[in-house]
Amino acid sequence: MGTMTKVILSLSGVRKSYITAEGPVEILKGADLNVSAGETVALTGESGSGKSTLLHLAGGLDRVDAGSVIMDGQDIGAFRDVQRANYRRTKVGLVFQQFNLIPSLSVAANISFHAKLADRYDPQWEKHLIAQLGLQDYIARYPEQLSGGQQQRVAIGRTLAARPLLILADEPTGNLDEATGDSVLDLMLTLAKTAGSALLFVTHSSKLANRLDRKVMLRGGRIAE
Repeated sequence: MGTMTKVILSLSGVRKSYITAEGPVEILKGADLNVSAGETVALTGESGSGKSTLLHLAGGLDRVDAGSVIMDGQDIGAFRDVQRANYRRTKVGLVFQQFNLIPSLSVAANISFHAKLADRYDPQWEKHLIAQLGLQDYIARYPEQLSGGQQQRVAIGRTLAARPLLILADEPTGNLDEATGDSVLDLMLTLAKTAGSALLFVTHSSKLANRLDRKVMLRGGRIAE
């Protein structure tokens, strides 16, 4: 990335522990990570290394024990609940292995859901997304009428419809076969670029990780480039 590119996400000295039956377990032990506007970053590491924890902290779903998470110049650790909800609506998009689609809404309604909440609904952009995602023939269907790969595409469309500054993707291809996973990543990279969104993408696959701008690894509770 160029030196002039704005850093939109900055994690500094982030620590996070969880209480277990055996006592507190520290997952993140001073993690530092910067993501620039429009950059795509692969986050790798062993199971249990804290990748999902880091994404939840960046997404405002959880709070740090120490350190800071600065997003677009704001310290999200200082946010009250209402501010955090607004942040998740307007600044970040989350894509998980579990698609979290709304069963009672059609494909089209699922895709427009977050954009309308964020007051960013753009019918032309949504039409473009649906075409790029290959969902034109499915817009009137409901999630239960779709394959896993199709549901994941709907979840990606829903996230991108609001053009978030940052997409946080937690192994979104983990439940898909390799060919479908490849095509889903293709779409995410293309559409994120079109939307101007940065992408922080958690994956176990070095093949997928190699296709992003940069790879970082979580090891021992810290980030290694």
